[in-house]
Amino acid sequence: MEQATVERKRDSSQTRRERLIDVLLRRYPVYLPRQGETVEATIMSKQRGRVWFDLGFFTGILYGKELQESREALKNLKEGDRVMVKILELENEDGLAELSLYAAGREKVWEELERARGEKQKLTLSVSEANKGGLVLEWRGIKGFLPVSQLAPDHYPVVEGGDKQKIFEELQRFLGRELEVYVLDVNQKENKLIFSERSKESVVSDIDLVSAFAVGDVIQDAEITGIVDFGLFVKLNKGPAQPDDSGHSGRPALPDESRGRQIEGLVHISEVDWSLVENLFERFSVGDKIAVKIIGIEREKISLSIKALKPDPWKEAPLEKGMIKEGNVIKLAPIGAFVEIMPGISGLAHISEFGSYEKMEAAVEIGKTYPFQISLFDPEHHKLALAWISATNVSG
Repeated sequence: MEQATVERKRDSSQTRRERLIDVLLRRYPVYLPRQGETVEATIMSKQRGRVWFDLGFFTGILYGKELQESREALKNLKEGDRVMVKILELENEDGLAELSLYAAGREKVWEELERARGEKQKLTLSVSEANKGGLVLEWRGIKGFLPVSQLAPDHYPVVEGGDKQKIFEELQRFLGRELEVYVLDVNQKENKLIFSERSKESVVSDIDLVSAFAVGDVIQDAEITGIVDFGLFVKLNKGPAQPDDSGHSGRPALPDESRGRQIEGLVHISEVDWSLVENLFERFSVGDKIAVKIIGIEREKISLSIKALKPDPWKEAPLEKGMIKEGNVIKLAPIGAFVEIMPGISGLAHISEFGSYEKMEAAVEIGKTYPFQISLFDPEHHKLALAWISATNVSG
């Protein structure tokens, strides 16, 4: 009886404390960071293989792969310094927030590139690589592409017959040289960065040329002019291939003075195939002729798709939430495991399903098949979320 009374008093005291905390938080709201956010943190301690951070209400840790990627930046930092970090996981099994200094730094650079594009800021960058489609330049650790079509007139390689090897040789002359460029397009999510040397007047001219095309047009003989990690640059040197019912496209043909001018579009890597594509260089070569569909036009920029010309496997897929399906692991990333459930249909098993990147690597291997449960299937928006079924759960 006496024990029960003590427990009731303890419960009552606990309830009063919780109510008091609730009132205080409502009256004096406290900002709590979330997973994926970039926040300021103070370095508490630097040890071998570990760096500890104070995030206010949380303690964070930098270790493993993230520590390796940040070693250069950490050389000039000491205990007590405040830095920007990205929260990869809010609370791991040890109750610590897992952080990335490298990811936070890259986000800042992407923000600077967005600002440079908006302000039409001129950048002076050095050419680090050349290929048959253009030049590679680097801005604070992020590589961008300068297509041949975006070179200034006095830099454009004029080669008789359009010999691609000779064009490549001409472009190699720029290696190590500094060029003044503008940011033409930038997208951190797609890891896309495109530069241009050309003036505003030439961009306006391109907008006029682009008016000969429209979203939905299919170009049968488009030519690949450049290949980069994030996509294919494709030359559209003819009008739309599919006319309307009257036999005409309904839009003006390219003006005579513009014939021969190179109008390019971009096939982002996500628009190449319904299945996950990792390496474009293994599948395509500069000069290849391909069929593409125009899926977007923004001023002088044309977005293209190859997979839009293929049947959409998501429309008739016999999948639904709750199903358990065997899936082939095709990629491991900090966000989780990408798994192909059916040909052309891939989903994500979030990193939280495994606990950490290290545990995910120990649990699954690329190229092997495992059982997963469908936790979300949205064929309209091509979204598939998966729950990891561990060996323990299967045997149980």
